[in-house]
Amino acid sequence: MVEISKIQTHIKRLTKLFEERKKILSLTPEKALNAILDSPQPAALVHSFPEEDFYFLIHDIGLEDSHLLLSLASDKQWEYIVDLEVWEKDKIEIHSITRWLDLLFKVDPNRFIKWFLDQKTDFMEFYLFKNIEVRVRETDQDPSEFGDEFFTYDDTFYVRFLDDPFDLEPGERKSDKTIKEQRDAFLSKFFETLAAFDHVTYQNVLMETSHVIPAESEEEAYRQRNVRLAEKGFLPYEEAIGIYQPLKARDFEKQSPKFTSTDPDRKLFLPVPLYPAGMLEEENLFTGALKRIKIDDVLEQVQTEFAGLCNQIIAADQKTIRERDELKSIVKKACGYISIGLEQLTEDDRELDANRSAALIQSYPLSSIFKVGYGLALELKWRVERWREKSWFKKEGLLLSFWGEDWLGVLGGLLIKNPLFYDNYKTGVLYREFISMEDIKETENVLNEIMAFDDLLSRMTIKPEPVADGFITHKNLVLTLWVSYYLGLPDEPLTLDEFKLFFDDLWTGKDKPRKTSLSMKKLFLNWLSDRTGLTPHEISQSLGQTLENLFNELESEYGEVSRKDLDQRYIRLFLMKKS
Repeated sequence: MVEISKIQTHIKRLTKLFEERKKILSLTPEKALNAILDSPQPAALVHSFPEEDFYFLIHDIGLEDSHLLLSLASDKQWEYIVDLEVWEKDKIEIHSITRWLDLLFKVDPNRFIKWFLDQKTDFMEFYLFKNIEVRVRETDQDPSEFGDEFFTYDDTFYVRFLDDPFDLEPGERKSDKTIKEQRDAFLSKFFETLAAFDHVTYQNVLMETSHVIPAESEEEAYRQRNVRLAEKGFLPYEEAIGIYQPLKARDFEKQSPKFTSTDPDRKLFLPVPLYPAGMLEEENLFTGALKRIKIDDVLEQVQTEFAGLCNQIIAADQKTIRERDELKSIVKKACGYISIGLEQLTEDDRELDANRSAALIQSYPLSSIFKVGYGLALELKWRVERWREKSWFKKEGLLLSFWGEDWLGVLGGLLIKNPLFYDNYKTGVLYREFISMEDIKETENVLNEIMAFDDLLSRMTIKPEPVADGFITHKNLVLTLWVSYYLGLPDEPLTLDEFKLFFDDLWTGKDKPRKTSLSMKKLFLNWLSDRTGLTPHEISQSLGQTLENLFNELESEYGEVSRKDLDQRYIRLFLMKKS
């Protein structure tokens, strides 16, 4: 009975700490810091933060202002920070080690010594091997033989700080010098503290440092780090990249369902990371599905899984994420592709079903749903690559700029390594991740238009020639060919006088802005039909809206322009001869 009471009391404390953490993470960095320090038990509160949340919290607050939090942090939180910060892919980055070890030493020197001796001895000795030279004085040896660079605390072990780790490019000498000064100051204080703590241990560390095999030590440190981070979703790159392996919707339900516990005591062992889930701002099928989950323990497990997925994406993208905005972009990416995957998996419904989506995210891994969504973007990329290899425009040696600014943007987003949606600054950026099925369909529609236009041109048996002035595009090419036909001229650029003859016939009525006459649109369609062998209906079916948009652009460009004001320098929708 006493044991049950203790467990219930412990659960209540953890629940209270969880609620405190949620509140703190919703505050501004300055208020969050004050709230932690004002807590009756700040150490317990700091220890209750999952390592991921604590890492982002100190970066939000600022490292210089986080010394008190770092002094209260657990050894696992320290280790997590070092694991994320001091590695460059599979290599230890010596400068970063100096920065972080120096910071942790400053917040609590004595605790740092104990932490190093208990948990990070091999890692620290590798760092020392890279930065110091150790010599042992023989009984009859004169200390002056070592030179002024060596120092000692016992007249037996002599230590010198190496310059080699900082021997970089000439342009980096200034920052190099600052890093070396920081390193020397840190190591001086470290050795002084270690020698005062336990001189025999100090001598053993120096002796062991001299016999480190660096390649083996670094490899073993990397292995141990990967084991620790894998628990958080940070898999090694070669495994993490598997998140981008596409999964067909038809293969989705062939997978084994995941296990979701409804045990309320689960949170005793697995604290829920709150940072990623707290950044879910999009209103989409995934966030709607989360709102339908009524059991708190199940929701927390999904949130934990989502945090792990975000970490795997970070590892696959080989990014170091420290700032809130940087994490927000990863969260948005994960959320977007999960939502696209849910839409694809529930596409047989007339309306998007949040309840069915909620059942899916509780029954199947979020990573699998992500792969379904990402697979749709990848299909678009592969489709473009296959088409490009056989396309008419490539056979003619034309560049991607042939397709004009907007279509080039879409193609460019799909032809890079990881496909992106061409946003064209509608939300403030040129490119962004696909976040909805609308993005997928919009891109697919543009791609269909480009392919149809390429097929249309391939049927015209034409050979585009380089243009002296300006760029050749699909628009000015096809319009110039039409005008040349209309005026009975060869297929070549127009003079200004020739263009003016066509210009007068293009419009209906005299009021501005003028509109293209219906008869001219019919003539254009019939000309395309004669030139390609396709029926007007076939052309309208595949390119009707595209051609309508082309005439709308003509009206926008020239509908307000008088004949006498035409200047070939500013005519971009037609190929003009150099005057």
